[in-house]
Amino acid sequence: MADDLRKRIRDIPDFPKKGILFKDITTLLKDADSYRRSVDMMADHYESNKVDMVVGIEARGFIMGAALAYKLGAGVILVRKPGKLPSKTYKTVYELEYGTDELEIHQDAIQPGQKVLIADDLLATGGTVKAVIDLVKKTGGAIIGCAFLVELAFLDGRKACEDYPIFSLITF
Repeated sequence: MADDLRKRIRDIPDFPKKGILFKDITTLLKDADSYRRSVDMMADHYESNKVDMVVGIEARGFIMGAALAYKLGAGVILVRKPGKLPSKTYKTVYELEYGTDELEIHQDAIQPGQKVLIADDLLATGGTVKAVIDLVKKTGGAIIGCAFLVELAFLDGRKACEDYPIFSLITF
């Protein structure tokens, strides 16, 4: 079933810069059945866990994170770029495959010990998810896993979150 979903993702060469082959999930998301099946399959993987919070990573991670939170009966937490969250935040700087960036989480978003699932659209080099793991740890949340719609296995991003179970629906 994931092979059918895999075919819905298009390649965009040289985006966001020359030499990168971008995996565009918008072609999967615009197909209602494919999007629904993707969310259902990811949620099914975690249904036996008691997830308290799902952390969605700006911006496409919001699409997967919010839908997973709904399906799992959990709250949803947004990790955003600097200056986008209105209350006190924890902040981290991290490396991307094409530069650096920063992310923030509300300091009171997660209570110590709450079971947290981190969700994003894509696992590439792992820099972004590693940054989010560090942020969730600052809040005291108990990370139960990291869920991705797509994983680019050749970039070995799993190393960044090897202390936590990883589930990727589609692998390239």
